[in-house]
Amino acid sequence: MPSLKDLRNRIASVKATQKITKAMQMVAAAKLRRAQEAAEAARPYAERMGAVLANLAVAFEGRDDAPKLMSGTGNDQVHLLLVATAERGLCGGFNTNIAKLAREKARSLLKQGKTVKIICVGKKGYDALKRELGQHIIKTIDLRSVKNVGFNNADDIGREVLSMYDNGEFDVCTLFYSTFKSVIAQEPTATQLIPAHFEAGSTDAGAGANAVYEYEPEETEILADLLPRNISVQIFRALLENAASEQGARMSAMDNATRNAGEMIDKLTINYNRQRQAQITTELIEIISGAEAL
Repeated sequence: MPSLKDLRNRIASVKATQKITKAMQMVAAAKLRRAQEAAEAARPYAERMGAVLANLAVAFEGRDDAPKLMSGTGNDQVHLLLVATAERGLCGGFNTNIAKLAREKARSLLKQGKTVKIICVGKKGYDALKRELGQHIIKTIDLRSVKNVGFNNADDIGREVLSMYDNGEFDVCTLFYSTFKSVIAQEPTATQLIPAHFEAGSTDAGAGANAVYEYEPEETEILADLLPRNISVQIFRALLENAASEQGARMSAMDNATRNAGEMIDKLTINYNRQRQAQITTELIEIISGAEAL
């Protein structure tokens, strides 16, 4: 049984930890609003660009002159997994869930005999994947020095991915990140970047099936500019969604940690008081017994 001094030290230690978790919760709450606004502001632009590209893609279905970023290499042997996670922990299952989704995808591809290459955007993704898939990780992009993620950061990643694709280093690229739903809900998401993949119904709403579009300049020129830019836009959106999801997950995790610390303090305080009362009772009995012996 721990002594009274040990219990006092433990109570003081848990109280100090509780102060830290409470402070981290407040900081996450302050950062969450800005991150959520940035993520929500990026969605309409990314979705609209996807709709424009989907409309253009319809005109190139079955054509031999379709852009390589849209038609692909004609093969799917080499897959690049772009795994975007946080640089820091203490945010619940946020990083673990993204890494789990990427790990399951990698396992499935390896079972099919495919070649898997992984680029980790964020230290925690690398830490989660290096044990099982370390030999497949070709690069880790560190954003710890970046206070607020900007489009230039995503554009640098996008240009590097495009350079690898142009050099024939992979056939299919999939982006993994977490979509922000709410403070308590973040959804791990996988999006195929290359070749460009558009969900059914992503074309302009309200456009008739026989609608005819006239483009200036030509469709090929528009796609030559928009397809590479769309890669960076989707990566930027993923980084913003991750930033909001991270703060939401951290806020929820630190709130739970603060509550658990409070419960632990209550239990330790009860044990301390019981042990102190038992010790006082024992001392009183000894004093009375000594007095009666005299």
